[in-house]
Amino acid sequence: MAKDRFHDAVRTALEKEGWTITADPYEMSVGDVDFEIDLAAEMLAAQRAEEKIAVEIKGFIGSSKVSDFHTAVGQLINYQFALEEFEPERKLFLAVPESIYNTFFQRRFIKSVIERTQIQLVVYDEKKEVIIQWL
Repeated sequence: MAKDRFHDAVRTALEKEGWTITADPYEMSVGDVDFEIDLAAEMLAAQRAEEKIAVEIKGFIGSSKVSDFHTAVGQLINYQFALEEFEPERKLFLAVPESIYNTFFQRRFIKSVIERTQIQLVVYDEKKEVIIQWL
């Protein structure tokens, strides 16, 4: 699977926040279906249980943001079902650039889909290689 253009920026941003990347990509199999999520990371926080996440990175740089969104939502739904069987304690996130979040992801329909499908977002700045917010 090809890496997204902003893959390395998101990986660096997560590491800056103290996440340890444990898989790049994160591979799992459920029955006879194989999946690859862009990254897996873990954090051991003092006085808290270990946190585990999987992050699918999207840049939304294709010719149609709606088509890119449609593909991302489909992937995330499949990944969530697979994680529920494979590693249910791992939380799944969709990483999106700040510029896309502040424009495209503010559209009423897009916000509704995110809310209804309960997709968790991590918003990143691809130039500064930092996480802006977790949603």
